Amino acid sequence: MRNMTEQPNEGLLEGRNAVTEALKAGRTIDKVFLASGDTDSTLRYIASLAKKSGAVVTYCDRRKLDAMSQTGAHQGVIAMAAAVSYSTVEDMLSLAESRGEAPLIVICDEISDPHNLGAIIRTADCAGAHGVIIPKRRNSGLTAVVAKSSAGAMEYLPIARVNNLAAVMKQLKDRGIWIYGTAADGAESLYRTDLTGPCAIVIGSEGSGIGRLVAESCDFMVSIPMKGHIDSLNASNAAAILLYEAVRQRMK
Repeated sequence: MRNMTEQPNEGLLEGRNAVTEALKAGRTIDKVFLASGDTDSTLRYIASLAKKSGAVVTYCDRRKLDAMSQTGAHQGVIAMAAAVSYSTVEDMLSLAESRGEAPLIVICDEISDPHNLGAIIRTADCAGAHGVIIPKRRNSGLTAVVAKSSAGAMEYLPIARVNNLAAVMKQLKDRGIWIYGTAADGAESLYRTDLTGPCAIVIGSEGSGIGRLVAESCDFMVSIPMKGHIDSLNASNAAAILLYEAVRQRMK
């Protein structure tokens, strides 16, 4: 089963938070593997949730869990879930409408590190965003590592996987949503940017930033003020700063 690390299984969930939230959210779980000999209350609770949901609960040696693990930090529990169900952009807009809120969407451009993608999803959910859009190519999918890094947020936040980011951005603009890209040399400072209206925030990769075609599709390019010796931030940190600036502005 070691080859799972070479071809990430998007139906594999690892870690206590990821598995617990998947079960609580009603996601279809086929089987839950628990480390034999562990009797702490959290694993007993997961076993109870799994049995109530109809999943098969199997106790096994930790070495088997280690061999199955894609994250290297399974915390004594791995679940085999049904294939990941991606949402649509329309789902995100409908969610915003149902809440009576201006849409707040995160667009990830070539976020290949699953830990970063998971952290972005977790922050987006905490900030009350209505969804995350990722491209099918050159971007992490919803793997076990992403699920664990999101601490279960992946189960609640609509996530759409699209063929062409630029085309989807045009569709969003046609629906009245402003697109804000992020770049060190962005013409607008984040703290002078109005994020109270319908908006989508684009986060690029740490290495190359936002791609040319995606950047050209943005309405504005904004920058986060840098006061130290390092002139760039981790992608998930940048996403958190922008999202919570939007939260701050919308709380007025």
